[in-house]
Order: sequence, then C-alpha cells, then structure tokens
Amino acid sequence: MVAAAQHPNIELMTYAEVVKVSGYIGNFKVTVKKKPKYVDWDACTGCGTCIEKCPTKKLADEFDFGMGKRTAIHKLFPQAVPGKPYIDAENCLKLTKDKCGVCEKVCPTDAINFKDMAIYQELEIGAIVMATGYDQFNWKEAYGEYGYGKYPDVISGLEFERLVSAGGPTGGKIIRPSDGQEPKNIAFIKCVGSRDDTKGKSYCSRACCMYTAKHAYQVKTKIEDSEAYVFYMDVRTVGKNYEEFYQRALNVGAKYIRGRVSKIYPRGDKLILKSEDTLLGMPLEVEADMVVLATAMVPSAGSGELAKTLGFSVDKDGWFQEAHPKLQPVETFAAGVYLAGTCQGPKDIPDTVAQASGAAVKVLGLFSKNELATEPMVSEVDISKCSGCGLCVPICPYNALSLVPYNERGGHGHGPFTRQVAQVNSSLCQGCGACLPACRTLALNLKGFTNDQLVSEVDALCL
Repeated sequence: MVAAAQHPNIELMTYAEVVKVSGYIGNFKVTVKKKPKYVDWDACTGCGTCIEKCPTKKLADEFDFGMGKRTAIHKLFPQAVPGKPYIDAENCLKLTKDKCGVCEKVCPTDAINFKDMAIYQELEIGAIVMATGYDQFNWKEAYGEYGYGKYPDVISGLEFERLVSAGGPTGGKIIRPSDGQEPKNIAFIKCVGSRDDTKGKSYCSRACCMYTAKHAYQVKTKIEDSEAYVFYMDVRTVGKNYEEFYQRALNVGAKYIRGRVSKIYPRGDKLILKSEDTLLGMPLEVEADMVVLATAMVPSAGSGELAKTLGFSVDKDGWFQEAHPKLQPVETFAAGVYLAGTCQGPKDIPDTVAQASGAAVKVLGLFSKNELATEPMVSEVDISKCSGCGLCVPICPYNALSLVPYNERGGHGHGPFTRQVAQVNSSLCQGCGACLPACRTLALNLKGFTNDQLVSEVDALCL
C-alpha cells in the first residue's frame, strides 16, 4: 500500500466510499463520498500528539476486535496510508457535546478542523476492478453451543491473529481475554460455518486449514509446555509448501483430532470440549484454557446491491460471479468490470495476489487498444418497427437498452416530428437475447440469429 501511495500515477482515496456507479466500459462515472476526517491531512505531519493528549482513551478498537483500546482521534489501523489520524465523530466530545477540543489546542500545525464536511467527487473511469473483500461468518448466532455471550475465552481466528501480532493489543503475547493469564492448553476448531449445510455454508473457506496450522505452531513455539488441539473434518493443504508446513506443525507437537465439537461448557476456570475422534470411533472430552474458531468467509455486506448496480450477477452464496470459471476467471458479464480477491470467492493470499495481477493485466490490455472489440452477436433495433413502448429496457440484465428520441421526416401532409425508440449499447450488450421475446412489434433481432435467418436454416434442413 505504501508503494502504491508513492506511485505518481496512483491516487489513493482513503476513508471514502463509492455511492454511485453509472455508464459502461470506457465511460464509467463513479461518485465517491470522501468522509469528513476533521483533520487536514495536507497540514498534518502525523506526529501523534493529538492521539496522546485525547482524553477519550477507552474506546474499543475495532481493528483489534475490541480487545484493545483507542482514543476518539486515532489512525484506522497501524499500517494505514497515509499514517495520519482522523476523528471518530460519534465518540468525540467536541463534536457530540461541544466540549474538550484538546486536540485542536495541542496540534502544532493547526490541522484540526471541526467544521469539516463530506465531499462528493465524480470520477470518469475506464475500467473497474472489484476488490471488496469478505466478512466473517456470524458464528455467534449460528453456533450457540460454542458459548456466545457466555465464554469470553472462545474467540475467532482473526481475534487470535491480533493477539499473536507484535502490533496487537498484547504486543504479541498470547493471553486469555477473561483474566489476562497465559493459556497452556488451546483448542482450535476448524470449519465453523464452512462445509455445513445446516447452520453455515456448503463451501470450503480454503484459508482456514493453513492459518489454523500457523496458529497451532505459534502456540507450541511461543508458550512453553503448551498443548494445541486441532479439531478438523479434513486437512486441505493444496498450495505450494502447504503440506510441508502442516507437517511442521505436527512435528512441534500440535495434536490433530478428526471430529466435530458438539458442545463447549465451563468447568471451573477451564473450558470442556465434547467431541468424538472419528478415526478411533470413540467420544472424548478435551480441557482447554482458550478456544479458537476458524470461521467461514462470507461475502461482504452490500456486495449484492453493488453487483446489481454494475450489471453483473452473484452466485447462490452471494459471491461475485465470474464470466467463466476457467476461461474468464477475472472478468464479469459487465464489460470493463473485473474481479480480484475474495469478492469472487474464498481464497488465500497467493491466489488473491495472482487474481489481482490478472485483473490488472486485463485493464492494461483494454487501455492499450484504440478500439474495443465487442461481441458480434448483439441485439439490433429496426427503428421502422419500434413503437417506443420501452418493455425491453427493464428486461435487459446488462442495462444495454435505453429509449432515445428519434427525428422522423414525416409525410402525407405531416411535418417532421420526434418519437421514442429503443437503442442498443453494443459495448454493454452480451447477446443473451432476453429482450427479443419482450418486443411486441418484432423490432428487435439478434445479429446472426434474426428471425429470417432462423427460418432459412429450418427451410434448408427440412425442405
């Protein structure tokens, strides 16, 4: 991200969101809302004095999943670019109660601006790369047997990732959220929400096996005399050197148990996991100080509405649908819109980077041409037959049809006049033919498959 920010041809618009997208390939119009930061980043030097002096210091840090604390003025996350703070308007005493204002007083460059407003900017865009990421599966509601709201020592894999991070809330030290003590026995449960048609999702989230192996390895290497229990359905290590790392976790003493955990309950200050070892065919109980859940990846919130706006579809699970799973894995049915990362489906970092590189190459290939090659079999309108009823417009899944004014010459004593006719944008049309049955005047045809051509083919075969 730092390298991207330093590139002369890249403009990063951070702390902003896309609110509207219109147009088509080569002519997209994107409206971006730049949220009010209440800090002039051009004047700010990122010294951090305002963060140190802010009296509101006990807010739950979202980046650390509430395990760490932050101030009302803070950086979104440690590696944020630019490395400058913004003010959380909902928790700032100055903005909510017109009190405090300490950050404004201590800022050496007068960068604080409490009157900052949102700015809307319209951009002309040639191509769009979707990289909207993923959300965590809401395991807390689906898997109540794992102790939602009751056991603070049952956490997700992402929360554990923040615990072992040197930049996390504990400086990399693994501790129990309930009492701050170092756990000796940690249990990991894989496929929480993945490969579960009854409560979760039917698909595999792909990354869980490897990050769980990493977490188990970290437990064994960071905590002396510790035990790491991994409950699994299958171990899927399909990447380069993945199987070797899995064996490495086994070699340091991580214990893999094939079976699902049916229930977690407390016993004293311990958590008891009831399960079954399906390889041995016997029930078992495991005592643990902490439980880590490898939760499923799910599409990010609002991704379905965004796909509808841009004119392409999502699959049955809500992931963005590629044009072809093998031949066009980074393209969508909307021309000029490409996919990168987990917006298209669950994947790990190497696959995400590879797909992002492929999407970038597709964009560069598009911009390197003076003319755009489109599908030859697209809809066309016979203006003499079109009544301008507009029934075809809402039916088109790619928003390729619209009504436009057409100037008629007139005749038989009538002067020139203007009427509405349908128009096909060949850049957007994918030749699906959905508009043809909707046309009551038979004014629409598919190039190469007109009614006359089809009748001629039938006559040639049957007569």
